[in-house]
Amino acid sequence: MGGLFGAILENDCVIDVFYGTDYHSHLGTRRGGMAVKNDERIVKSIKKIENGYFRTKLGTELPRFHGKSGIGVISDNDAQPLIIGSHLGTFAISTVGKINNLEEITKEAFYRKIHFSEAGGGAVNPTELMGMLISQKESFEEGIVHAREIIKGSCSLLLLTDNGIIAARDKLGRTPLVIGKKESGYAVASETTSFFNLGYEIDYYLGPGEVVRVTPESVQQLVVPGDKMQVCAFFWVYYGYPASSYEGINVESVRYRCGRKLGENDDVPVDMVSGIPDSGVGHAIGYANLRRLPYARPYVKYTPTWPRSFMPQNQSDRDLVAKMKLIPVKDLIEGSRLLFCDDSIVRGTQLKDNVKLLFKAGAKEIHMRIACPPLIYPCPFLNFSTSRSNLDLAARKAIHEVEKIDDEALIQKYLTEYADQDSVKYGKMVENMRQKLGLTSLKFQRNQDMVEAIGLPPENVCTHCWDESSHY
Repeated sequence: MGGLFGAILENDCVIDVFYGTDYHSHLGTRRGGMAVKNDERIVKSIKKIENGYFRTKLGTELPRFHGKSGIGVISDNDAQPLIIGSHLGTFAISTVGKINNLEEITKEAFYRKIHFSEAGGGAVNPTELMGMLISQKESFEEGIVHAREIIKGSCSLLLLTDNGIIAARDKLGRTPLVIGKKESGYAVASETTSFFNLGYEIDYYLGPGEVVRVTPESVQQLVVPGDKMQVCAFFWVYYGYPASSYEGINVESVRYRCGRKLGENDDVPVDMVSGIPDSGVGHAIGYANLRRLPYARPYVKYTPTWPRSFMPQNQSDRDLVAKMKLIPVKDLIEGSRLLFCDDSIVRGTQLKDNVKLLFKAGAKEIHMRIACPPLIYPCPFLNFSTSRSNLDLAARKAIHEVEKIDDEALIQKYLTEYADQDSVKYGKMVENMRQKLGLTSLKFQRNQDMVEAIGLPPENVCTHCWDESSHY
């Protein structure tokens, strides 16, 4: 995934950019960086954050920065922000998204004798490629529209220019951008969580495809929003921080509603309800309140040193984090029928290990309720599950086992039926997953209930991972 933050003020912006970017750390995995423009030049710094946090990595460099406008980014993969020199002027750029035809665009650029400086591991940096495409036109807004016509996938971005910060939301709004306002200027962010403690109020949610120029005095619309939106449902279900809002809809409130939807469709007798921390907690509270069952914490997370389990790049390191950070409370577990809510099941490896540990601690039964449907299709729009093959998805692996087919090409014709939550094949897939995970029972949220809990029209929510309904 990844997150963006920018600020442009009448006074120095460095502290706001630093802390505002840090408030996006729950979205990122590999790189963190910031760029600040002063009267002389743009100063930037990029740090690796696999084994540390943005705030600790960048904090020692703050004396290098001064200026009234700046941008920051927490990135999944590529080093950014980057500084680009072009006929439009020198500007810094940060992006969030995924370009599926990166290789194709790169080959075309090489054919035209265009070179790239930020290339590593045989691949061009997607953020530099976006900067190249934007620079091919006569203005930043024309360049952004041009880039969108070429790329397949999604991209939201911030540009730090001589005349302000330009913010552009993905063409179909898959990733959010929000404007915050305070007396001395404006900020733009992926997460509204970053606003409150820095003194900003939510001012304006950018529409899908909208482009604006932000100065300390105003927000000027450069490209009007489109009439189609498909914002990623996972922002509410999993990725988003509880205090954040997208499209004016708060994350934690959606999770409560998701949990209530799960509870409305369930009557299994249990002794207590809990959430797999942290993103499963809101779902579990909603479930427990609806069914009037006691909410407890038989599983707690050790937070001082262990990060979010998706953050390490290496899968063995992710598994280690997942194992070490969650600690069972045996007094609550022993002899109890437990029901847990969680946001999703991706690979299932961590959950399988958790179930074994809970039974070892004395659990009598373990029931799992998942706030979204089974993930059948890898995401082509964001860097979610990009390092995983189709067969690394627990649901996809279950389909192969049910059908007894190894060939991925042959399995394609069955996927639509497995995505139908009323089909016999769907039931067989879930039962296979239940057995593999060692659970007493397993149920997933229905797609319609998840979308209703979010509260947007179904056509405005991207549900590709579950039903492949969305498009470029």
